[in-house]
Amino acid sequence: MLAMLTGRVAAIETGSAIIDVSGVGFEVRMPQSDLASMRAESTVTVYTALSLTQDALTLYGFLSRTSKSLFAQLQKVSGIGPRVALSILATLNSDQLAQAVADGDAAALSRAPGLGKKGAQKIILELSGKLDLDAGTGKQGPAQTDDGAHQVVEGLISLGWMQRDAEQAVEQTCSEGGYSLPLQSADIPKVLKQALTRLDRGR
Repeated sequence: MLAMLTGRVAAIETGSAIIDVSGVGFEVRMPQSDLASMRAESTVTVYTALSLTQDALTLYGFLSRTSKSLFAQLQKVSGIGPRVALSILATLNSDQLAQAVADGDAAALSRAPGLGKKGAQKIILELSGKLDLDAGTGKQGPAQTDDGAHQVVEGLISLGWMQRDAEQAVEQTCSEGGYSLPLQSADIPKVLKQALTRLDRGR
């Protein structure tokens, strides 16, 4: 899985950037606000999400973990795919999105290209009180600072779990299971399986 890229900005194009990582160029679709803050030849870290469909393999990226988390949460709403989720995040920042959902402001959400009023109402209905804006803020535990543990968190998020719940499950699993930090590559699949079991028990 591709959870994060750190490399040189080789080019900035309409709707995407080319990130050169050790000579390999990754085309990453990103919100316009993120693209506008990037400069060619600078070094950036982009938090990524890979979308696989029958006819395309698309890499989406964000300059903050919060935006990536919101991208994943939006796609849990029926009828909202990665393109529309990206359009929403390109139109509203994280605080504006949370406020629109909290206020039931379908008009604000439907300003995003590709999202109609019915889609906006679905987002409000399904995400009201559920948006997780804590990603990347506050106290950082092992799941945020340890690359191995972070990979496990990303795996759990890709399976549909909220970032906050995933981080707590990984930290508890590492602590109770006696796994040494930073997490070793051989331990990553074990921690993933045990953290998933922990989350399933908590349903």
